[in-house]
Amino acid sequence: MDPITGDYAGGSTDTLANAVYLRLMTPLGGWWADPTLGSRLHELSRSKDSSRIDLLACQYAEQALQPLLQDGRASRVQVSSQRQGPGRLLLNIEVAETGGHIRHFQHQVRIA
Repeated sequence: MDPITGDYAGGSTDTLANAVYLRLMTPLGGWWADPTLGSRLHELSRSKDSSRIDLLACQYAEQALQPLLQDGRASRVQVSSQRQGPGRLLLNIEVAETGGHIRHFQHQVRIA
């Protein structure tokens, strides 16, 4: 899966791209095989667009990616937010893989 577009990329990946994508895009508890997989980011689409939403989005993303740290696939996860206009928030995610590679991901969040 392409983490930016969500399209099938057609090849295999040796990074955490699919794991990050699934954890951010799946509503928490919505994955049949693992009820702990997913995030609460979908809840923000019903929230008012206020300054506290930026902090909540970062916290929700960090919580969703926490299992990558717990199972040893990543050594660090850092999330920051950036406003792209009314009702749109861009999460910039940096994941340090255990092998030392640092991967950057972006995830858009819609806010009511």
